[in-house]
Amino acid sequence: MVDKVLLINNRTALLTDALAANLKAEKIEIIQAEPTVECIGRARDKADVFLLFAGDFIYESPDVLVYLKDVCFGEEKLLCVVGYSKEISEIEEVIPKSLIEKSFERPIDVKLLSKALQQLVNENKSKSKKRHILLVDDDVTFLQMMQKWLSSRYRVTVVKSGMQAITYIGAHTPDLILLDYDMPITPGPQILEMIRSEPNSSGIPVIFLTAKSDRESVMNVMRLNPEGYLLKSLGREEILNSVDRFFF
Repeated sequence: MVDKVLLINNRTALLTDALAANLKAEKIEIIQAEPTVECIGRARDKADVFLLFAGDFIYESPDVLVYLKDVCFGEEKLLCVVGYSKEISEIEEVIPKSLIEKSFERPIDVKLLSKALQQLVNENKSKSKKRHILLVDDDVTFLQMMQKWLSSRYRVTVVKSGMQAITYIGAHTPDLILLDYDMPITPGPQILEMIRSEPNSSGIPVIFLTAKSDRESVMNVMRLNPEGYLLKSLGREEILNSVDRFFF
């Protein structure tokens, strides 16, 4: 199987040719995407390592950076950035440093860049062997905390609404869904009913992770037969131990 890197740029042929030549020997293929939301969206599932080569678009089309931030946060894509110092600073105004694996200031050493990409591809292959958890919650701060806690042991994807979760599992099958109870528009119990009603997703285990502890809420959701019900007030170790017990 050939591994892939998604190169997001304005068709810089010299860079592309040099990178392709260095990565080909390691069986890593470059896929190119123009720096637009539409082009990146079509290519995003073809690679887990993204290389953003900065250009005027970072000033002219900030929606591209916002889109990349959401994709890298939600789907754990590994993002590298190449650009001049000012361009990198501009990118970091939109995409937090915590979501950028590596930054390379121009002028760059293509061999060093290729080596870094090879390492990230190999690390991602190891990560993909971990159990996959889909975390669904409308509280971004809580999502970030839980992602940090769980990522040490599991591969974690996060989405910020129930309908985003339904869309995601239409194309992916996580090993476990951690689902918030109380979300706007489409609450957790309704999402669980939708998951259970579809043949392709009905077998995916679901554990509620919620602040709702009153008897009525618990009884209401337990009638839907989730695999568990965890309170957000639990500490880090208690939550991790509960998830570990489910898998092992």
